[in-house]
Amino acid sequence: MKCPHCGYQESKVVDSRHSEDGMSIRRRRECLSCQRRFTTYETVEILPILVVKRDNSRQPFDRNKILNGMLRACEKRPVPMQALEDAVNEIESLVQNSLEREITTQYIGELVMERLKRLDEVAYVRFASVYRQFKDIHSFMQELNKILEERV
Repeated sequence: MKCPHCGYQESKVVDSRHSEDGMSIRRRRECLSCQRRFTTYETVEILPILVVKRDNSRQPFDRNKILNGMLRACEKRPVPMQALEDAVNEIESLVQNSLEREITTQYIGELVMERLKRLDEVAYVRFASVYRQFKDIHSFMQELNKILEERV
């Protein structure tokens, strides 16, 4: 780390502490040349991820859109907010840890449906009916029959 006072390239870490938000580490350093101290912060680099929509347009990944969709599907259902937050965190982690910088809405939709299916079957069917764009009652019934077969 380059000293901000003299420009020397070498320093030693005197003290390290987690920041209040837990998202970075605060380090006190001492220059090995001029012995002056300075503070640095170490954070995780989060690369921007683009979401490719059905019309091939691209938008930045937004976890709030996922949460809002799940909230709508779980409206008037006994699903705790913490469970939804945990599911969104899990989805965001999967997306961030993938090596892809562009992901499709289809991939995100499948991840959401997997989590909703575990949380609440009614919410899952609500989300699936919008996401899969059921055209008629027959396609809707096919999805319900799949759920019933999995339960047996």
